[in-house]
Amino acid sequence: MSDKKVRVRFAPSPTGGLHLGGVRTVLFNYLFAKKHKGDFILRIEDTDQNRYVEGAESYILDCLQWCGLVPDESPVVGGRFAPYRQSERKSIYREYAERLVMQGHAYYAFDTPEELEQNRKEIPNFQYGQVYRKGLRNSLSLTEHEVDQLLDAQTPHVIRIKMPADERVSFNDMIRGHVSFETNQVDDKVLLKADGMPTYHLAVVVDDYLMKISHAFRGEEWLPSAPVHLLLWDYLGWKANMPQWAHLPLILKPDGHGKLSKRDGARLGFPVYAMNWFDAKTGELTPGFRELGFLPEAFLNLLATLGWNDGTDQEIFTLDELVDKFSLERVSKAGAKFDFEKAKWFNAEWIKKSEAGSLKSEVSKVLTDKGVIVTDDAYLVKVIDKVKDRCVLLPDFYQQAAYFFEQPKEYDVNSVKSKWTDAKTEFFNLLIDRVSGAETWDAAKLETTFKALAEEKAIKVGELLLPFRIMLVGGKFGPHVFDIAELLGKEKTIQRIEKALDLFNS
Repeated sequence: MSDKKVRVRFAPSPTGGLHLGGVRTVLFNYLFAKKHKGDFILRIEDTDQNRYVEGAESYILDCLQWCGLVPDESPVVGGRFAPYRQSERKSIYREYAERLVMQGHAYYAFDTPEELEQNRKEIPNFQYGQVYRKGLRNSLSLTEHEVDQLLDAQTPHVIRIKMPADERVSFNDMIRGHVSFETNQVDDKVLLKADGMPTYHLAVVVDDYLMKISHAFRGEEWLPSAPVHLLLWDYLGWKANMPQWAHLPLILKPDGHGKLSKRDGARLGFPVYAMNWFDAKTGELTPGFRELGFLPEAFLNLLATLGWNDGTDQEIFTLDELVDKFSLERVSKAGAKFDFEKAKWFNAEWIKKSEAGSLKSEVSKVLTDKGVIVTDDAYLVKVIDKVKDRCVLLPDFYQQAAYFFEQPKEYDVNSVKSKWTDAKTEFFNLLIDRVSGAETWDAAKLETTFKALAEEKAIKVGELLLPFRIMLVGGKFGPHVFDIAELLGKEKTIQRIEKALDLFNS
């Protein structure tokens, strides 16, 4: 690490939902920045106006807010390198594109989309580059006079990089080591489009330079673009300021074959976006981890372990622990298979680990959305504390906690009826008599009374506990049954026993 101030950026395009691979890129940027006391920047790369989707930028910001990965500089908070939307920086890029043309490293291309499409039809594997550029309409094949005439007439054109012949460009990737490319295999990418907007290739280099980005982390799918970017840093005279690059491994389908996509999630029944995404253009709703019932801490924890480990057996990490332990040396070159069962395990562990009070607002929403009335926050926290170890996703709190607030809507009578006897009816009627006058109501005292009465009536305690549980909660689930009774209170416990006796004896 040099003494240069660490400045990293996440630069998404506002074209749709935020894939979990994108959030992992944010996370690794954030962890690296915080570990090295640096800055984490959010830059919106909205130069492709055809693919721009209304609401996508605010969605990205909401996702980062939910995850707790808040940028130090962004379109919202500003910063000394504002603006942070590339569409607001449009006037900057032409100067650099024109400079490249003047230097002979780029050229004007006047081909129409129709002409290019015709070439693709007629020429197998057509690429606009060294092989075909001289036979196309551009400033390399036309005379200087013809080019001036076309420019004076404001003929639509793009500016393309002129890839050199027979050169090898290379760089040292912080994850992959030495990476090298043959320039002959790369086409002449467009740098500035006909509408004056830069493409990703030009904008990312210019903005990383102007914003003093020290390290650039991105998915390995961007590796093929690296030779273009390397040459631009060189041609613009900025090579000494080029960020150190790290190309992160892909997140793979569960079977390990190919990159995990939105379609895979739909096919296999799990989300691949951080939060629900509604596409106003298509009317399609794509589910997210948040709405499924994941805690942000669990979501980040599982993402951190997709392609990284700290070299120990530890799996549960707080964000502070991740900051402390993170290093790019421990990031794998190989893709990481996504395992939804493991993802749910992380969430269950985080629910267990969380203080009941910190889950109060989420659980209250789960319950109230289902029509359960919650009026006492202190009581809710006690309930959460009793049942959280049994919940994998936040919606599980409905089944595990609703009966504390309302009488069960259904009873698993069939699990009781076949072994129900008059002696058991007598037992529960006597239990009501014994506890009705109790001045104190707690689990330990109730359990003692219950077991003593069972012994007195010569009935095995095990034959009575299941009916008692079903009386209180409606089914074969929940924490220790006497803890349930304690929280319900004496009056509700007696009411539920009486109601269930009617059902069991009908």
